[in-house]
Amino acid sequence: MSLIEVKVPNIGDFADIPVIEVLVKKGDAVKAEDPLITLESDKATMEVPAPSAGKVSEILVNIGDKVSEGSLILKLESEGQATRATSGNAVPEQRTAPPPAAEPQRAPETAAAKPSDASPLPAPTEFGGVNASPSVRRLARELDIDLTSIKGSGEKGRITKADVKAALGGGPAKGNALAVPQIPEQDFAKFGPITVQPMTRLKRLSGPHLHRAWLNIPHVTHADEADITDLEIYRKQLDTDAKIKGYRVTMLPFLMMASVVALKQFPDFNASLAPDGESLILKHYYNIGVAVDTPDGLVVPVIKDVDRKRILELSQELAATSQRMREGKIAPSDIQGASFSISSLGGIGGTSFTPIVNAPEVAILGVARATIRPVWNGESFTPRLMLPLCVSFDHRVIDGALAARFASRLAEILSDVRQLVL
Repeated sequence: MSLIEVKVPNIGDFADIPVIEVLVKKGDAVKAEDPLITLESDKATMEVPAPSAGKVSEILVNIGDKVSEGSLILKLESEGQATRATSGNAVPEQRTAPPPAAEPQRAPETAAAKPSDASPLPAPTEFGGVNASPSVRRLARELDIDLTSIKGSGEKGRITKADVKAALGGGPAKGNALAVPQIPEQDFAKFGPITVQPMTRLKRLSGPHLHRAWLNIPHVTHADEADITDLEIYRKQLDTDAKIKGYRVTMLPFLMMASVVALKQFPDFNASLAPDGESLILKHYYNIGVAVDTPDGLVVPVIKDVDRKRILELSQELAATSQRMREGKIAPSDIQGASFSISSLGGIGGTSFTPIVNAPEVAILGVARATIRPVWNGESFTPRLMLPLCVSFDHRVIDGALAARFASRLAEILSDVRQLVL
């Protein structure tokens, strides 16, 4: 019999990730690959599996503890050879955890998950000595708010949910003209029947990120359109052959390649603002984030080195990546390192929209549904397939004229398929 030290494996660039579940207790018998604890990153939950079969002899972490790669989490008595490394090289399994149970008397939020999927999350044990309820502690953990820095407005200094939300917006609106005022809570049940549906964990994790981006970035959206009549003919030819091989060729790979061409010409779009706000960090790689609609909400996996790939290669990679995202198999590396993002609603509809910049990026391309419209060619109106383009950008980095030039160049590339295949 040997004693195995189980450590947190490779979890990408994440550090100080909170433990949200301890799935075993001392004395439990586990099999290889059985989940031991659950960690929570910005976009997904990660289970750390057992390296081999054995019995849990000691648990070294609690709910609320923060761990990083290599952190020792428990010790396992094993009678056989470990089937996987315990030094942190293994990749943790991913899952989309169920959302928390709805609290009684709580005002409804955006409907996002089936009630049957709901299960309560354990309250964290951190924030010792803070006067706050378990639900407030859970909300603080989800929003990454330090309760010890908040002064409670409730009875005897008790911290309320309103206090936590005010801290997210920069402080209570009262006495601070720059703070974001909170929307007053209402008892909607007074006006008629209601149903409270808990949001999925994915939406609860991405919500604060989107909120921070919207509050911190001065968003502007520039709209244009591209004539993709010829491009669509070429795409359909490729798609016909791809179907036989088991995948599809959509418009997205063309958008990705066209974006790379435009980004090389306008490098400010492939950049990030330095934390001090005094300089621009230009990126010489082209990793494109692609919004994927999943049953639990929107996920933005990153396709790396798009400038080195062609249409068919990108199509196959997108199909495989989208399938993994929909199955909840999200690894930390899947959602890191984007330099520019694309959000396409072409398969659903719409004429235009304002995509939120995925900070710390400085721009994002939104694409709505293409429609056939009469276009004047100088002599007559002819039917052309026109694709709406919506470029949202950080106005601290990009001005309106530069955004107009970028969108115009992007439309020009998409209108001439030769610029993509040469």
